[in-house]
Amino acid sequence: MRRRGFVTGLAASLTLPGMASADADWDGYPRLLHGPMLGWSGPDTVTIWARVSAPVDTAIEYRLDGESWTRSPPVRADAAGDYIVLHTLRGLPADTALAYRVIVDGAPDPDTARAEPFRARTAPATRARFRFGFGSCARRQRHPIQPIWDALERFDPDLFFWLGDNIYGDSLDPNILREEYLRQRDVPNCRAFMAGRPQLAIWDDHDFALNDSDARNPVKGQALGVFNQVWANPSAGLPGTPGVFFAHSFGGVDFFALDNRYHRDPAGLPEGPGKTTLGSIQRDWLKQSLKASRAPFKLILAGQPWNDGKAAGQESWSSFTDERADLIAFIARERIDGVVLLSGDTHVGELNCLPHARYSAGYDLFELVSSPLAQDTATSYQNYRPIERVRQVYAGGSNAGIVDLDLTVDDPTLRFQVIDTQGSAVWAPMEVRASELTPGRSVWRDKADAVSLSRWDRAQAGGPYYGPPR
Repeated sequence: MRRRGFVTGLAASLTLPGMASADADWDGYPRLLHGPMLGWSGPDTVTIWARVSAPVDTAIEYRLDGESWTRSPPVRADAAGDYIVLHTLRGLPADTALAYRVIVDGAPDPDTARAEPFRARTAPATRARFRFGFGSCARRQRHPIQPIWDALERFDPDLFFWLGDNIYGDSLDPNILREEYLRQRDVPNCRAFMAGRPQLAIWDDHDFALNDSDARNPVKGQALGVFNQVWANPSAGLPGTPGVFFAHSFGGVDFFALDNRYHRDPAGLPEGPGKTTLGSIQRDWLKQSLKASRAPFKLILAGQPWNDGKAAGQESWSSFTDERADLIAFIARERIDGVVLLSGDTHVGELNCLPHARYSAGYDLFELVSSPLAQDTATSYQNYRPIERVRQVYAGGSNAGIVDLDLTVDDPTLRFQVIDTQGSAVWAPMEVRASELTPGRSVWRDKADAVSLSRWDRAQAGGPYYGPPR
């Protein structure tokens, strides 16, 4: 066939039945790709994060029980923001349930219709009874099936905190960090869990950039930008001081979530008063926030362990002992009661104490630890230095922390347990009262189990912590 005849034949073939035509739908159909995920909530506020497939208007339709649907003002998705949108619903009644669904390009998302409506709840306006969950270390690459979310769904916490290594990004490419966040959001039971209760997060090394990374991370500003895209925290850092740290109040409890990466000195530097994992401005913010708090419980959340189990130079507060001592001395000097510590990272579940007798806080600082959500567990803790454990380490698999608080009673209570993937408690829960976290009190030995006490006392007498006595 001559060239001219070939071109003419090709043009004619494009009009044949079944081939492309003038009325082809070149836009596809706009839809929800990731989410919805609930972000922070207040007594009159709910935030909802979502990612859609096209540059279209999005909205949230919601209703209280017995009422008609209300549609929020539209938010436009665009390519510059990776089609991520954040909706803030305001003017809602406190401590009230609502149903909601995502509107994409003027209509309910066609692919989540069977799961709708999703459920949300505003925060209590006064001191309340409530439950929160927390955990760390979710490695989607090696653990694409994550049963811990089904266990958490059964416990139905009122909010959930991610304490770092929320992904294993392990890259200096911000696009890879974003991709790993989105892959974690694709885990079906995790996606369902995130749609139904507020999710708040801090980071640790693997979602900050690379393993053990610190302030020298050359893409930390970009990593922070990605983090703020994919989480809906109430705030991030301070004006002029970047970071993921924030404060949040819920049900009469104050939470202080820290950033122990953005301003962090190398862990292997010699100890000294200038060595920091927080940076001076964040440290001063924490001190003044604790001093101003009137909550019976003040929970400080960090991505790294608070205790001295690891050796100096390793990834924990044991490499920043001067800064930790400064914080603890401030708590004692200002007579700040009700402080409880939370952490992750260790790939085991733990319940420890920094007792007043050794750390001079004025009272015992209990450390609640949950790790991993979806990652291999570790046995390296057996080689660490002995610490005051209230329960023995749980290394039996993925786990999550569950904390129940009751601030409606005269002496508010905090009850902590670790659950496994079946939703079973891995050891007896511990309960502590607000009156026990006041200057002059030491109760950790009363809370500890017999095995933990005997092992600690044996180590203090010069024997081994683990194994038979010499």
